[in-house]
Amino acid sequence: MNSADQTQLEALLSFAVEAIQQAGDLTLRYYQTGTPEDRKGDNTPVTVADREAEQLLRRLIAERWPDHGILGEEYGEERPEAPIRWIIDPIDGTRSFVCGVPLYANLLACVEGDRTLAGVMHFPALGDTLTAARGLGCSWNGRPARVSEVDQLAEAVVLTSQVGSFGDKTEAWGRLCEASYIQRTWGDAYGYALVATGRAEVMVDPQVKIWDIAPMPVILEEAGGTFTDWAGIPTITSGAGVATNGKLLKQTLALL
Repeated sequence: MNSADQTQLEALLSFAVEAIQQAGDLTLRYYQTGTPEDRKGDNTPVTVADREAEQLLRRLIAERWPDHGILGEEYGEERPEAPIRWIIDPIDGTRSFVCGVPLYANLLACVEGDRTLAGVMHFPALGDTLTAARGLGCSWNGRPARVSEVDQLAEAVVLTSQVGSFGDKTEAWGRLCEASYIQRTWGDAYGYALVATGRAEVMVDPQVKIWDIAPMPVILEEAGGTFTDWAGIPTITSGAGVATNGKLLKQTLALL
């Protein structure tokens, strides 16, 4: 599918929304119940809710799109040779989930190569859902989502996921903090959602996996913003993420 027509994109997005709602309902059954966590090899947490949600999404994808590939955080890759694949993060913000904080998300994206065709961010504990497909706009709970009109960093709300993750990029984060109005760590997928809906202007992550950010390009761009890596390249494979309202992209990249 070198160029998906509107009907195909609508079908992909409709499926993604329905599937992610089911996954979100599943995770809510474990939310704030004292669900224990395990630690993976990289010391990140994982729970039975992560695993069951990804298994559910894999099953739904295989039933509806048997020729498509699948890449998920917990169970790896299937059919890697497929030109179209689905990228799953069953719970983005598992630490928030384990702590009973409602900012965790279920993420699902349909991609062709490095280009996201359709994507969904679902925050089941908040009742918030952002959806987008190429050329079809971005929706927030069924209404149009748009980035803010702020055009000066001095007036911008800047977000990240975890300050301690910046490593050798700590000075860059410091410069961005000094130049901006307010800084918060309402991070993970929720930070990108805040930018896409005009409630913040910049979200930066120095370290991400592809499943953390796969839905972000189409959601941010269809909302009028941008998603790039720290070099300004629109990609989901470089291991870093920068989302802006578009008006602040150049100012942000200059500091990073």
